[in-house]
Amino acid sequence: MAAEPMVSLVVTDVTVGGMTCAACVRRVEKKLAKLEGVTATVNLATGLARVSHPAAVAPEDLVTAVEQAGYQAALPVREDEEAAGAADEAGSDEARRERERLVVTALLAVPVLVLSMVPAWQFRNWQWLCFMLAAPVAVWSAWPFHIRALRGLRHSTATMDTLVSLGVAASFSWSVYALFLGGAGEPGMRMSFSLVPSASEGMAHLYLEAAVSVPLFVLTGRFLEARARRGTGAALRSLAELAAKKVSVRDEHGERSVPIEQLRVGHVFVVRPGERVATDGRVTEGSSAVDLSLVTGESEPVEVSPGSALVGGAVNAGGLLLVEATAVGADTQLARITRLVTEAQAGKARAQRLADAVAGVFVPVVLAIAVTVLGFWLGAGADPQAALTACVAVLVVACPCALGLATPTALMAATGRGAQLGVLVSGPQTLEALQHVDTVVLDKTGTLTTGHMTVAKVTALPGALGQDAVMRLAGAVERGSEHPIGRAVTAYADRTQASGPLPDVTDFAAVPGHGVSGRVDGLTVEVGAPDGKLPRALAKALAEAEDAAHTPILVRVDGRAKALIAVGDLVRPGSYRAVERLRRLGIRPVLATGDRTAPAEAVAAALNIDEVRARCTPEDKAALVRQLKAEGARVAVVGDGVNDAAALAEADLGIAMGSGTDVAIGAADLTLARGDIEALVDAVLLARRTLGTIRANLVWAFGYNVVTVPLAMVGLLDPMFAAAAMSVSSVLVVANSLRLRGWQPSAARGRSRPGTRGAKAGAR
Repeated sequence: MAAEPMVSLVVTDVTVGGMTCAACVRRVEKKLAKLEGVTATVNLATGLARVSHPAAVAPEDLVTAVEQAGYQAALPVREDEEAAGAADEAGSDEARRERERLVVTALLAVPVLVLSMVPAWQFRNWQWLCFMLAAPVAVWSAWPFHIRALRGLRHSTATMDTLVSLGVAASFSWSVYALFLGGAGEPGMRMSFSLVPSASEGMAHLYLEAAVSVPLFVLTGRFLEARARRGTGAALRSLAELAAKKVSVRDEHGERSVPIEQLRVGHVFVVRPGERVATDGRVTEGSSAVDLSLVTGESEPVEVSPGSALVGGAVNAGGLLLVEATAVGADTQLARITRLVTEAQAGKARAQRLADAVAGVFVPVVLAIAVTVLGFWLGAGADPQAALTACVAVLVVACPCALGLATPTALMAATGRGAQLGVLVSGPQTLEALQHVDTVVLDKTGTLTTGHMTVAKVTALPGALGQDAVMRLAGAVERGSEHPIGRAVTAYADRTQASGPLPDVTDFAAVPGHGVSGRVDGLTVEVGAPDGKLPRALAKALAEAEDAAHTPILVRVDGRAKALIAVGDLVRPGSYRAVERLRRLGIRPVLATGDRTAPAEAVAAALNIDEVRARCTPEDKAALVRQLKAEGARVAVVGDGVNDAAALAEADLGIAMGSGTDVAIGAADLTLARGDIEALVDAVLLARRTLGTIRANLVWAFGYNVVTVPLAMVGLLDPMFAAAAMSVSSVLVVANSLRLRGWQPSAARGRSRPGTRGAKAGAR
């Protein structure tokens, strides 16, 4: 029998409006899941549904399904600058309307609360003034709750708005009855107030304070909550603001300013001091220092010169630069960072999925409890108004807002903060996995080391030719070489020469496996592998270079040995402290590299790594990961090259260096954008803090209901305080998450121990 063809799935984002609690989230997810082959993850904090569906299911069908659940839905559109401005203006208008509603509600509700709570201030017919002030609050201020509750009723659903609407309606309706039929409207009526609700003797009790306090506190809570939630997304908005709107392009027609959308790969653009780099590119002319802190978290400005790569969004802190665009639009690193952060914020931790599942049945259960409480107290012979008080308190206090906000607000704050620190996570599952990692397999070249050959040390014999003169001669000869060692020597000579450009070379010759030679300023200069007997100082330098697994290069002038240059792939300065901090966090480092044994062991010795695997093929690295996992370890792999992709995919957690290849980054769960291995330690600490914050939020959200609902059931919680407690619980959860925005890596990072040990390159 033929196998069924695989159904290709696509991912579509749907903007959902009108959600107020975790019960709404659960309801939207269930409604979407009823479509064949569709799964959805809905985020309350961002109002975004990420839907995986077969291509046969049109995006419009997803919108229809959400609307059938009683919520507003729309497909996000790619906005131009004008449309984005209009959307921002619409959001500002909505925020202004909510603020105005809150201010009017407060002006009307506060006098009612004061007169109801202070009997000494209750003048003749005070209750009728309170009634006139409370009526617009119960109707107009609470109108959004009533509308959403009715909409849910039409779809046979109940949410937090249902609970609030019923609580306000019951309190106000009872007060109307008490005023017109229950004797509470008599002139001279006085009403006592206590923290514990109780019935009045001889006349019906008024609950106008509950009718106004519930809308007042809920609106206040939502206003503060909305402001805080906007704060959790501040880092993402700041990333979006880094994108340039215009760019100065230079071509054969001169220089002109064009919109960023017209910039194409290959165009040359100008970056003046203080300006932001418009897009990813390569410097073609000029030298400067650029500030990458807002893009990759790199704390120190980076020097760039012709040939250097630049990241869009970086700030030019020095001279004029001409840059050739190498990526534009969605292909830039800034766009990838923004996309990763956005996708990460759409995910859910396992704990939040449990909370959403509970919230899905929570509201119906609360409604059943409220009806049961009312029936029990009435059946037990209690005063009807006391029974009503307990019922309303149950309805108001048990709103599952905090459950829905526990994870997404913390995740938004953490992913945004991580992006600022150069740590890009793919989602909450990554944070959960990172928290439990106990073994990390580290690649050497490009991860622990810089990934390119550098002059580590120069030892020159005393005499007429000093070190600078010898390096000037060696750099001039090596300029004709394409070998990495030759480029390293020339770059070092260019950088250290104060006497102008390197001289020309004649009679250049390259001997494979040995080195290069030529005539410079009338002198015969040979640069290559050392051979024969060397002077004592150079022999000592040779031994030191071999001990450090550096490549020794001997410089001869007119046949006489003059200097020895040690060249190697140097250990990144941050690697020393990073490995030490990983060990302190209880994480075991393992070095795995395709390089030879001597360079691998030299780097491991410099970093105090005990376990070393050298000459590893990509298959060997993947097999090592499988072996460690079979031993019970939870393994993370850090790499930057194509040869690391298999191991990254095999690990419990794959971590790519931001300076690495696209293949490595694509196979990884986490990317260290600033190309600094110490960012891994920051990532581990951030993951532990974030998961701790989420657990604290969920404990508070569940614990709040466990404590307050029974108090309301037995009549020990006034509806006014129930409303305040419910609002405070949501605000506290969001405020606790906001603390992650200011999180800093452990104390002072300190200066990494300087070192020059590195990997040895093969002889030419």
